[in-house]
Amino acid sequence: MSKVTKRQAKELKDLAKMRDQDIDLSDLPEVSDWADTAVGKFYRPIKKPLTFRIDADVLAWLKAQGKGYQTRINNILRAAMLSQARRRRT
Repeated sequence: MSKVTKRQAKELKDLAKMRDQDIDLSDLPEVSDWADTAVGKFYRPIKKPLTFRIDADVLAWLKAQGKGYQTRINNILRAAMLSQARRRRT
């Protein structure tokens, strides 16, 4: 990521001082449907190395689906985490 120029820093500082309702967003369409957004395109969570034991048949099933079994494990665990968080809020 490139450094912020002095001009950009001043603009950001001035923008931060403004009230939300005073910022002109007329040239930016409001996004109300986020269904087609790319998860993780700009945000990359910190990854932690981990060693754990998993049943051989479960691992075989994950690997049989093709490349990226570790990502699939992470996605399954994230879905479970978010599901539990949603249940706790209700």
